[in-house]
Amino acid sequence: MSAAVARDTRPGLIRILPAAAVREALDAHGRYLRGVPAGRRANLSYVNLNHYNFEGADLSEADLTGALLGGALMSRAKLTRGTLYGADLRDADLRAADLSRTDMRGVCLRGANLSGADLSAADLREGVTALQDSTEGFRILEHSRRPGELDYATLKGANLSGAQLGAEVARTADFTDADLSGVSLQGARLAGARMDGADLSGANLFNADMAGASLRRAVLVGTDLSGAGLDKADLTGALRAPPALIYIDDMPLWEVLEIHELFCRTEGREGKTARTDGVDFRPLRRLKGRTLTGLSAPGGIFYGMDLEGAQLQGANLAGADLRGAKLKGADLRGGRLMDAQMAGADLSGARLGPLQIAQERFLRTDLTRAVLRGADLRGASAPRSTARVR
Repeated sequence: MSAAVARDTRPGLIRILPAAAVREALDAHGRYLRGVPAGRRANLSYVNLNHYNFEGADLSEADLTGALLGGALMSRAKLTRGTLYGADLRDADLRAADLSRTDMRGVCLRGANLSGADLSAADLREGVTALQDSTEGFRILEHSRRPGELDYATLKGANLSGAQLGAEVARTADFTDADLSGVSLQGARLAGARMDGADLSGANLFNADMAGASLRRAVLVGTDLSGAGLDKADLTGALRAPPALIYIDDMPLWEVLEIHELFCRTEGREGKTARTDGVDFRPLRRLKGRTLTGLSAPGGIFYGMDLEGAQLQGANLAGADLRGAKLKGADLRGGRLMDAQMAGADLSGARLGPLQIAQERFLRTDLTRAVLRGADLRGASAPRSTARVR
């Protein structure tokens, strides 16, 4: 059974507080979190906070049980370890909010925007709210909405790893590039949901209704899809477990790359350049520190691989899958990265500027239409390019 309060039609249940009282509660909560005198944990349970502005507020550990937060502005808010049990968050703006380890049982998130939000280890299962009643003992609240609902919600790039989900109603929800690794969605109603590029590795989708869902480029390594309804679902480019070995012209991939490195080290006197169009590099596990200058690997799959410090100057990685790859300190100057999928990649300290190929001649790094949602670009050198990235 599901529950959650959040309906102001229930007389005597939902409270209305003046704005000054809400501000005072937030100030006292801030003192509580800092451990200074006069601090008090915020208790805003069953309060009508529809369309309230909590942008960037620190509400960690706050009690918002059954609160009405429809249309509330909560982007970048910190709600970790808080209680949102049974709250109504329909159409709320929760972009980049921290909801990790938060009790969200029975919450209604219909139409909410949770792009880039951290919901790791959050509890999103169904819940029941009961009130003491003088005649009945306890009374279970009934609602006109469906609590635990994610219909039409946007969760692009959200982190749901380790979250506890029940049989969510998430029709037409957008999970593009979301991390759903290890999540249980057994029996979930996900018809028409968009899960392009989502990491569903190790997820439980047993008996889930995924009719018409889009799973383009989704990671399905170790995913339990037994009994799942996939009628008209789009699985184009979905990643399964890689083969144990990859051969190119009867030569193992590792040897092909060694010959390429020899070509680079001897400035072309020995070895030869590798042409690895559309090759899955995952069986190699890591390419950390390798010299792969000028590598031709359009459409290559490097998902989740360690390429820290790799020399990839002038490499052709157009359309490559570099999602979640570790490219910290990698040299990508002059690289062709058009249409590359780099969501969640670690590009901190990477070199993305132009590559000098002759006196006064430079080859720019091309990131046209590259997807960099959630990528770490701290300390990366910017390319001299007007390329539009997503």
